[in-house]
Amino acid sequence: MELACLDLEGVLIPEIWIQFAERTGIDALRATTRDIPDYDVLMKQRLSILAQHQLGLADIQEVIGGMAPLPGAGAFLDWLRMHFQVIILSDTFYEFGMPFMKKLGEPTLFCHKLEVEPATQKITDFHMRLQDPKRKCVNAFRLLNFKTIATGDSYNDTTMLGAADAGILFDASDNVIAEFPQFPAVFGYEALKEEFLKADDRLGGWVKA
Repeated sequence: MELACLDLEGVLIPEIWIQFAERTGIDALRATTRDIPDYDVLMKQRLSILAQHQLGLADIQEVIGGMAPLPGAGAFLDWLRMHFQVIILSDTFYEFGMPFMKKLGEPTLFCHKLEVEPATQKITDFHMRLQDPKRKCVNAFRLLNFKTIATGDSYNDTTMLGAADAGILFDASDNVIAEFPQFPAVFGYEALKEEFLKADDRLGGWVKA
């Protein structure tokens, strides 16, 4: 059976850091991997800003508690799970991502973990599960003889898309689309459904309806 491997932020939920930046008024926290492709550099920048403004995990989770999946994301995910096995591969952290899993019907999430000081809730460090995890996960699935269709929106998704049997850019920025023309780029969930069906057909036509 084919696996659908999806990024989380920008594909199923809003960008958490952008929402947090809007709530706090700290524009520097608006940067994402669309702006800074090196995730390690981006996260160190974020933690430095949080420390500077004396903000911690509880502040971010308060914002997350008021967030909802992107409009149409739940229905799209329901459709996708009718036809594929679905795994979310994200560079977010379990402390951020798990509240959304309940809102999305509890899909499987692979991501990273934060180091948090219990007394102050200050985020002191972050621990990547491994380097380039999305690509390595897809490679591992292929070693298990799964065909994979992957979709994401940003620079840190492109190695995953390249490793998959079929890769799709979803609601990506113009600069990402221009730099990776080898991947079909679609906008909106209906177009993404169509692209999944096209990819399925190229891979042998598992989906029957």
